[in-house]
Amino acid sequence: MDLLKLEDKMPDFENHEQAKQWFKNIFHNHFIIRSSDTWNGKKTYLYHIVRDLNLYHQYMRSFANPVKREITNMETFESYSTVEITDNGHVNIFL
Repeated sequence: MDLLKLEDKMPDFENHEQAKQWFKNIFHNHFIIRSSDTWNGKKTYLYHIVRDLNLYHQYMRSFANPVKREITNMETFESYSTVEITDNGHVNIFL
């Protein structure tokens, strides 16, 4: 899916929950929460939109593995995009 076109179709969200649900309806199990934190007083949630679930899960499991896996190409990083959603529904997509 072309994420730039998706941004053009994205409505204005009133809150995090509304934005999260919109992405979940489109990407289902390919929309995965990674973390949340507070920056500049705003609660922010980080999600990944996963293009290649197999490669992505291998990469995520490598963080828990004591044997470090060397990344030799960009394929791993191209397996997902990051979405940042604040509590007030503001969305940033990092391609």
